[in-house]
Amino acid sequence: MSIGPAGHVPRSAVRPTYETSRNASMRTFLCTDDGVSIDSVYDPASAVYDGLQPPSRDLVFVLAHGFTGDVDRPHVRRVVAALTDYAPVVSFSFRGHGRSAGHTTVGDREVLDLAAAVAWARDLGHARVVTVGFSMGGSVVLRHAALHPGVDAVVSVSSPARWYYRGTAPMRRVHWLVTRPEGRLVGRYGFRTRIHHRDWDPVPLSPVEAVPKIAPTPLLIVHGDSDGYFPVDHPRMLADAAGGAAELWLEPGMGHAEHAASDRLLARIGDWAASRAG
Repeated sequence: MSIGPAGHVPRSAVRPTYETSRNASMRTFLCTDDGVSIDSVYDPASAVYDGLQPPSRDLVFVLAHGFTGDVDRPHVRRVVAALTDYAPVVSFSFRGHGRSAGHTTVGDREVLDLAAAVAWARDLGHARVVTVGFSMGGSVVLRHAALHPGVDAVVSVSSPARWYYRGTAPMRRVHWLVTRPEGRLVGRYGFRTRIHHRDWDPVPLSPVEAVPKIAPTPLLIVHGDSDGYFPVDHPRMLADAAGGAAELWLEPGMGHAEHAASDRLLARIGDWAASRAG
């Protein structure tokens, strides 16, 4: 398939009109500003809704998964299914993950992947865009909102506050996966994740540095108090950096990212986004 400017696909790939597109599931490849092909899916809002209001047609969620996830992983699809009760969802595989091209830079150039997905959501005619990210994706939605203003609300779940954190055993394993040649082989063949071998140069804006640049866009920070990767000083640092402009939910008993997000929590996130985005 040929691909055009960032976030755009040929008209034939997205159906002839926005109204048709917004009522049907679609899968295509988007092109980022640096030329990487990103596997992307559009899921319309659910036809069945148990709440007081029907799903919104002008709102759309753009979902950013965690490290080693991809758009086809069951835990990612579960989040998509929960959010479609509130609005359509654009999900995608970050570079180096799943069927997307390139190599992951573990949160740096992934901002361009999210920007392409947000542009596609806008092209489909949605007036309000909420970005929702988990773990690595949680850091990406923060940095994207700071560097590419224009989304209507941001939800960051289980995000680190600062780079190079190795204070927990799971994060030491992640650093081995990313920094060691044998670790990158495990990533490629064990997790379907191709990891870039070069160090960051320059070091990108950190999540805690990004947060002050997001206001006045509504920001929700969600973190489990039993997160095995990033302890609660990370979300507190993020909330403090927002200077009162962010809402912090510290979830009792919750672990890390998509796997730990209960259906009830995802429903609360959907309610929050629908009420805050515009």
